Amino acid sequence: MNTNIFKLTSEQLKEIAQSLHDKVENGLANDNTEVQCIPTFIIPKSSGVEGTALVLDLGGTNYRVATVEFTEKGPKIHPENGWKKDLSVMKTPGFTQENLFKEQADPIGEIKRNKEMPIGYCFSYPAESMLDGDAKLLRWTKGVDIKEMIDKPIGKPFMDYLNTQNDPKFTGVKVINDTVASLFAGLSHTNYDAYIGLIVGTGTNMATFIHSDKISKLDPSSNIKGLLPINLESGNFNPPFLTEVDDRVDANSDSQGRQRFEKAVSGMYLGEILKTFFCNDEFEKKFDAEKLTTMMSYPGIYKEEYVEIARCIYERSAKLVAASLAGLVNVIVSHDNSIKRVLLTAEGSLFWSQDKRGKNYKDIVNDELHSLLAAFGHGDVHVDINQMDNANLIGTAVAALS
Repeated sequence: MNTNIFKLTSEQLKEIAQSLHDKVENGLANDNTEVQCIPTFIIPKSSGVEGTALVLDLGGTNYRVATVEFTEKGPKIHPENGWKKDLSVMKTPGFTQENLFKEQADPIGEIKRNKEMPIGYCFSYPAESMLDGDAKLLRWTKGVDIKEMIDKPIGKPFMDYLNTQNDPKFTGVKVINDTVASLFAGLSHTNYDAYIGLIVGTGTNMATFIHSDKISKLDPSSNIKGLLPINLESGNFNPPFLTEVDDRVDANSDSQGRQRFEKAVSGMYLGEILKTFFCNDEFEKKFDAEKLTTMMSYPGIYKEEYVEIARCIYERSAKLVAASLAGLVNVIVSHDNSIKRVLLTAEGSLFWSQDKRGKNYKDIVNDELHSLLAAFGHGDVHVDINQMDNANLIGTAVAALS
């Protein structure tokens, strides 16, 4: 390969970071923007979380249920990692809300409870946070289409359904998305000035806290003051310097013109980029980031040019994530220049993937992020990357108990 079309220079990465910065500020000021910056109307406790919550985690069609109890030693999850259930049946034509509630309720009956408790619901479909901590379903994705639930609250109808069948009762429900759950989970580390939640797995997204006086699109009558969790929906960011290969991947997708950042970065699409680059070659139908990293780690069994391009795509993904993080840190620091220590709680199989023959994804992100921050004059701002088991469950429980 004479020219690496996926290579991004330091100046290009700076431009990408600045573009994200500008689009976040636009999203804080206006509705229906490229980077939406959706407020979550739940103010989590940063310390002193007490009690037990039932936690539901609907990540696509994978469903988990657990109780999370906060003790002096930290959160205790029962059962460990949660009860798991495949809810692919949600994609069945004619599947109803009643069907979904019944499928979701079954594992809850397996969990022994002897007291009333609130519900935290991590819901990984597009939803708009409501002032009471519930969320309204905007649309289904991932092949699900239960029309009767669109534009209606997600949490309370299900809690009411559960309370007709369960005793002790459930006392309330809070609904958040997985990126905000990661953000909340990081609050257990209290010696930081700012926090970011990041997902880089099948998809990608970021969340952080923004002061209400910087969110000019907020309805003044809501009378919300202080730091507010913001779900960026940053997978829809359209960065500069994408390639004609990215354009072809987008054109062949079922969401043309949307989620351009996600299509350049996330595990669901990295294999598609490789297959599109070698468009005249035969590859297996399902070729995701896991297959890509296997190709990089065991190069002897693949064509040399495949391995070379796979590594270029992998490295570009990590550097794009670093640039987006640098842009978000720039936003946070521009709002409060006293911020020097930031905790990044990162989730997702791609982010924590390993390249046995080169730098791991997390290390590429870390090195490029700090290089970019120094280039922006923020060399004194340090970002610590945090890996936490069951961050979704813990962060969602924090929401329920706050």
